[in-house]
Amino acid sequence: MVRHTEVMTAIQSVDLVIVGAGISGISAAYRIAERNPGLTYVILERRERIGGTWDLFRYPGIRSDSSIFTLSFPWQPWARREAIADGDHIRDYMTDTARTHGIYEHIRFDSYVRSADWDSATDTWTIHVDDGATYQARFVFFATGYYNYDEGYTPDFPSIGQFAGEVIHPQHWPEDFDYTGKTVVVIGSGATAVTLVPSLAERAGKVVMLQRTPSYVGSYPRFSALTDHLRKVLPRHASHAIMRFRHALQEAIGWFLSRKTPGLMKYLFRRMQTKRLPQGYDRDAHFNPPYQPWDQRICLAADGDLFDAITADRVEVVTDHIGHFDASGIALRSGRHVDTDVVVTATGLQLQALGGVTVSLDGAEIKPQDRFVYKAHMLQDVPNLFWCIGYVNASWTLRADMTARATARLIAYMRAHGYTSAYPHLDGEPMAEKPSWDIAAGYVLRNLHALPKSGIKRPWNVRQNYFADAIDYRFDRVTEAMVFGRRSAGSL
Repeated sequence: MVRHTEVMTAIQSVDLVIVGAGISGISAAYRIAERNPGLTYVILERRERIGGTWDLFRYPGIRSDSSIFTLSFPWQPWARREAIADGDHIRDYMTDTARTHGIYEHIRFDSYVRSADWDSATDTWTIHVDDGATYQARFVFFATGYYNYDEGYTPDFPSIGQFAGEVIHPQHWPEDFDYTGKTVVVIGSGATAVTLVPSLAERAGKVVMLQRTPSYVGSYPRFSALTDHLRKVLPRHASHAIMRFRHALQEAIGWFLSRKTPGLMKYLFRRMQTKRLPQGYDRDAHFNPPYQPWDQRICLAADGDLFDAITADRVEVVTDHIGHFDASGIALRSGRHVDTDVVVTATGLQLQALGGVTVSLDGAEIKPQDRFVYKAHMLQDVPNLFWCIGYVNASWTLRADMTARATARLIAYMRAHGYTSAYPHLDGEPMAEKPSWDIAAGYVLRNLHALPKSGIKRPWNVRQNYFADAIDYRFDRVTEAMVFGRRSAGSL
């Protein structure tokens, strides 16, 4: 592990700078180096460890909210049995993967990238790190995700300052926080709350999941007999590929049925809940969302643990609006008062493009939000810059791997033809736009214009359809809507 322990003034030159050592960064490093032998690169990671999201979030119960077989890398099989994996196991898997494939030695930890400036005279990016280090590279790949690592979203709750207990956002969970025997109210019912609540219930005296609006919550098995069988009869990579395809297809079918036959999906959710919840439980009040399935992301309860905790009377779901806080808890608009020792605000994320890094072209700052996205990973008229942004309706890694391969292919094409710059250009008539993420999740609706724009026609249309994108990628033309250039100074 390499750390910057003192201010560095010399400019370090590499072919590629990858910003972020999470799933996207590790995937990019592997795919790009695999297709471009001899290419030099460095991964700049602001944190002290590999993991990205899986290192940032350390709240109890943190786990994948999609199948680990689609979340893991297609080129590095997941070896554990579970299909829904705990956060620490995911981070360990990523670290082992980076070490196995020689990626770890390229990571510079404690390297917080603040700015990136393109120089068209030399066709290079200059990347500035907050410890004083400077890197110069032909290409830059942003593996920074889509949200603000420094701040989660917490609404302006009335008089929350009067509450005498502790208020915690899951994004900043205190290390070794002891909630044993305490009453804990978790505000929210999204993916974070659904994973956090059952775990808290194992030690807390009482847990209340306080939601304004119900969410769709599905039960998903942690283990699969089919997985165990395939691993016995097939080589490791073959069984992993089959399970990956199976789970990707399953996720795609769920999305398709939700969009085309929402009534059927509602029925299936209700049927499952009838089996898992106690007889007489008010499902209509607490598990009957006023929107269609997949209008917002569907939450996964591993082995139905949330329903089991409710049945065991260790978790209470309250559907109401917050009136105000007082010293002992929360007064609801219905007139009920919820006494509590701890409040956890599982109220969402803040969207952020390119990790908040200031990006400029020849000294003029650009705003990613003002640009269209090309093939879901490049920005209109921005040379040699790539950004990984995953799916909202499927595993992040499905698109991360596709993005890494597309980037590797373009770099290889440029190296073969002697090009030093390439950028996508939107020619012709102005294009109508739509949100890059067509999902009604709160963190998206709060800031629709935080992310770059999507057009309505390819290659500028950001889709949420993995299999359509996979087919498109297979027949993709590297030169489509691209402008290439070359400078005689410097070598690629």
